[in-house]
Amino acid sequence: MTDSARRTPAAPRTDTMPAWRQARYGGPEVVALGIVDVPVPRRGEVLLRLRATGLNNGDVRVMHGEPLLLRTAFGFGRPRQAIRGMDAAATVVAIGDGVRGFAVGDEVVGELPQGGGLARYAVAPAARLVPRPAGLDPLVAASLPVAGGTAWQALERGGVTDAPAQAAGTRGAAPGRRVLVIGASGGVGTFAVQLAALRGAEVWALCGPHNRALVEGLGAARTFDYRVVQPGAPELGVGSFDAVIDIAGTAPLRELQRLVRAGGRVVLVSGEGGRVVGPIGRMLSAALLSIGSKRPLCALAATAKPDVLARLVTLATEGRLRPVIERTYAFAEAGAALSRLDTRHVAGKLVVAAG
Repeated sequence: MTDSARRTPAAPRTDTMPAWRQARYGGPEVVALGIVDVPVPRRGEVLLRLRATGLNNGDVRVMHGEPLLLRTAFGFGRPRQAIRGMDAAATVVAIGDGVRGFAVGDEVVGELPQGGGLARYAVAPAARLVPRPAGLDPLVAASLPVAGGTAWQALERGGVTDAPAQAAGTRGAAPGRRVLVIGASGGVGTFAVQLAALRGAEVWALCGPHNRALVEGLGAARTFDYRVVQPGAPELGVGSFDAVIDIAGTAPLRELQRLVRAGGRVVLVSGEGGRVVGPIGRMLSAALLSIGSKRPLCALAATAKPDVLARLVTLATEGRLRPVIERTYAFAEAGAALSRLDTRHVAGKLVVAAG
């Protein structure tokens, strides 16, 4: 090698990027900042330059690989997608074959299948993305997809729609009726309270004592400390609700069923369970209890719905929907964000700014 070659600095690589990744299942300690290859968009995908990433409870479940049944979809020995973060606000920087409707430079928001958001770049199916208006902060936009979409679908499943009031005797809650949200101060819960109130429902909520004022500010007419008032408590009453949105996933199913009027619905957004199958047992029990019942227990399997996300984006841009963001972390603090999320006591959402 010549002296001149030794003195010439190497050109910076553009095919690698910083990313927070995990090589095995475990707690936040298994996630570390490193350098990985920039992904390449395949047919139907776009390459995104991340501007902000929202974190969800699903990121913690995948990080731990629990319940173990989850590993059949995400990887057995370790997650196939080593980078957490499913909510993304980003800029399109490259387009794969077959993509229509997006161009390089477009600002978008959407879900990343299985993760990839705690990095500088990520790929996503174009079909899961919607435009981000200039008036919507990317940090706010990144809080919307998973939690907001889940809350929207839970309310729809419970019959809490923004359609005209339903005729007497039909199933589900019409606008102006009463809805109970259990687990109201988390990511999904804060969206569910707001969306139900926007649809004209009288919202009651169970949450932690320190978050009652927050939840009331989002539109809840009445709030209760979940440590004192649980389903079955006299404060809630029997047959008091047209819909119950259960996000906490710990209450006895029969007690939840007693809360709704005939024709009402209980929507199970999540559920606790064993380390192997998780909430599957609870879901099966709910299905059995619902056979022939006028108060069905409906398990929700939320999916990415760009049409729903587009409506959430519009509501947030107009200021009618105010995502609750407990804290925004710098990219270098993403490990701390995952540690905070792992406590399962976050009020609203955590968002990580791009690196």
